Amino acid sequence: MSVDLSVVIPAYNEEGRLRPTLDAIRAHLCAEPDRWGTWELIVVDDGSTDGTAAVAAEAAAGEPRVRVLTGGGNHGKGHALRQGVLASNGRRVLLTDADLATPIDELDRLDKQLTADGGGAAIGSRAHPDAWIEIRQLALREWLGRLGNRLIQLVAVDGIADTQCGFKLFDGARVRAAFADSRLDGWAIDVEILWFFRRSGWPVTEVPVRWAHQPGSKVRPLDYGRVLLELVRLRAARHDTDGAGSDRDTGPDGGTGSASASASTSASASATGRGRRRRTDLIVGALFLLASFFLYKGLWADLDRAYLADAGSDQNQWEWFFRVTADNVTNLRNPLFTTLQNFPDGVNLMANTVMLGLSVPLTPVTLAFGPTVTWALVLTLGLAATALAWYWLFARRLVRGRWAAALGAALAAFAPPMMSHANAHPNFVVLFMIPVIIDRALRLCEGRRVVRDGLLLGLFATYQIFLGEEALLLAVMGTLLFALSYAAMDRERARAAARPLLRGLGWALLVCLPLLAVPLYWQFFGPQSYHSVLHGDGAGNSPLSFLQYSGRALFGDDATADRLAMNRTEQNAFYGWPLLAVAFGIGLWLWRAAVVRALAFTAVAAALLSLGPKIRIPFTDVVLTGPWRVLAHQPLFESVIESRVAMICAPALGALLALAADRLADRRAEERGLGLGGAALEERRRLRLVAYAALAAAVLPIVPTPLPVRERPEVPAFIADGTYREYVGEGETVVPVPVPDPGNAEALHWQSASGLGFSVPGGYFNGPWGEERRGIYGAPARYTSNLLRDVRYSGQVPVIDARWRAQARFDLAFWKAGVVVLAPQPNDAALYETVEKLLGGPGKRVDGAWIWDLPATG
Repeated sequence: MSVDLSVVIPAYNEEGRLRPTLDAIRAHLCAEPDRWGTWELIVVDDGSTDGTAAVAAEAAAGEPRVRVLTGGGNHGKGHALRQGVLASNGRRVLLTDADLATPIDELDRLDKQLTADGGGAAIGSRAHPDAWIEIRQLALREWLGRLGNRLIQLVAVDGIADTQCGFKLFDGARVRAAFADSRLDGWAIDVEILWFFRRSGWPVTEVPVRWAHQPGSKVRPLDYGRVLLELVRLRAARHDTDGAGSDRDTGPDGGTGSASASASTSASASATGRGRRRRTDLIVGALFLLASFFLYKGLWADLDRAYLADAGSDQNQWEWFFRVTADNVTNLRNPLFTTLQNFPDGVNLMANTVMLGLSVPLTPVTLAFGPTVTWALVLTLGLAATALAWYWLFARRLVRGRWAAALGAALAAFAPPMMSHANAHPNFVVLFMIPVIIDRALRLCEGRRVVRDGLLLGLFATYQIFLGEEALLLAVMGTLLFALSYAAMDRERARAAARPLLRGLGWALLVCLPLLAVPLYWQFFGPQSYHSVLHGDGAGNSPLSFLQYSGRALFGDDATADRLAMNRTEQNAFYGWPLLAVAFGIGLWLWRAAVVRALAFTAVAAALLSLGPKIRIPFTDVVLTGPWRVLAHQPLFESVIESRVAMICAPALGALLALAADRLADRRAEERGLGLGGAALEERRRLRLVAYAALAAAVLPIVPTPLPVRERPEVPAFIADGTYREYVGEGETVVPVPVPDPGNAEALHWQSASGLGFSVPGGYFNGPWGEERRGIYGAPARYTSNLLRDVRYSGQVPVIDARWRAQARFDLAFWKAGVVVLAPQPNDAALYETVEKLLGGPGKRVDGAWIWDLPATG
């Protein structure tokens, strides 16, 4: 028997709440019989031990459309829902909880949405911005619920903010198919069903609903953990994999072997230890690589159309850098300059971070697969390589335990500031040379092979300059802060290290200076060189930003982070208060160790410097002078965005966490060696577990989530198909409308995607402005470019008189324009009208774009 609507209610010990719920549903459906048509209400008693079955039976006796099913024991919500849904006959099926925390009249909203979607699922959402929470849960329960939903999104159904709201409306045939395929019997059934809908390509829409917490809820905080466990098991089962245990690193070998042990036994143990460490190294490297691919999964999913959503214009810029470098290398042109942007003045590529250390060797990849592949590879492999380099340094110099080193390295490489730059700035993501340089400097302090280590240090530093100079400057700052503080605490060791270190630095300079003389001269004195970069006021961190979470952190949100940062690629603090609190505790615990004190000083000093020359005390009008004021106008430092200094805190905090984890592992080894037992052993174990929990609580909130992507605009066929060549003569340019600038650099994508066959005016780069040659972003403004930009963002066409037309002719002649191109974009009608008036005639529609063909002389 087919009906229009089935309502399924799972019930377990709901004697006190079930009857009002059934009466409310019945009244709502009967109030509008023409709308809801025929219906049935199915109650599934999941082995209740109270009077739930009797209440349901009594309701069914008075209303033939109410049916009661019994599950033969308490099997769980998933089992009850499966039984009810598979017994339903409705064209649509509503699943609702027995407490009716979401009122039944919210069904109207879900029904409208499901009709609009043409089927699928319309699910109630308490996390929707328009949801109305009448009675909130306890703060802890609500916090755990948000955490659980975040983790559920990561594991199974990304993009659904509230999977667990007990009010969902489905297409009947589809939901019965989903439950027939389902396996879970517990709370995770909601996620499994939504997962099935997603895999089947059926629409799932969250609908804001009214909701009120009901006393006596059967959902406990730990149930979110059970949901996650069920989902992990489900995914493993569906991929036909077993739960083989992971190989664990048991710490370094050595210890307390007997002096009478045989040489063969000792050699065997040593080989076993090396093999175990190598296996751990491989596992850690694989985990870092998987984590990096996970973060960039949206980009890799569609390299042709995916664009990192928070990148601004930087992805276009970096792809252009990779493509123009490949073009210069292939054609044996100067890799330090080009006129493809900012025609006719050009761009000083050495004064821009084009990462020649990677863009040159990756030229074959760029030419074979395109600059987007190079962009994705540099970000993904660079991030993993950076984490692996920190792991190598920490394992070699700081701690004995491999997993302790991995924890510290993960924080150093995947910290919130690094994830912010991971959207747009590979020069702050690809930092694998920094740990290598630090290690070589430490070798110099040992004074063993000063000449060799000095020469290698010079080569490493030279290569890092071709990866990113600002990152190297920050690394030097952090190293100096650490070295000075450590030297103050251990002067004898500092004096012993000073002489070989200075000698080695001298050898390093002998390598660097010849290799860098020409590139650095070109950067600072060549065409289109500049000094300092204008960043404006407010480039320092807010003190509050250190306590909050970034937009990409597991516990973070964009709205909070956006208020405290310049933009989403400059969230340079955001370590979160739990991590800072745990780091403070580690400092107190291990304060007697000089390395801990030096790391603490480094982190605090870097944080203070990052606040800028003026520090505004939160929630007051008090403004203090910050220590950055001393450096703000010094050479090199004047171009640094001061908030970035807080990135120095990432490896310092990572090192502190690694030391703490390593000390905890040592404590465990001590317990085994001492042979403790009874109450003493239990107490030590309990304290150690609390410490491990604190480390987890510090790191978990800032675990990064995948970087979001959007679909990038298509390259107009006029450009992509090469039609532009018919309109552009030798020495002439294509003038996009509006002229490219840092806020709108799609024309750079046109160039890199079509083989760099034409030059453009304007662009996105760092170049000089004015007689003082101050560094700015983009080309110096011209009247026509400013006019077109204003129309692009306002949609308003100004009055165009003879002076504007004369100015346009002058600017187009300066740019040596061959053709003006207007591609589809917001406010393109206003732009068309403006260009038409400026040029005195209508445009011509060619291959998806409006064009104005200009005389050969421009």
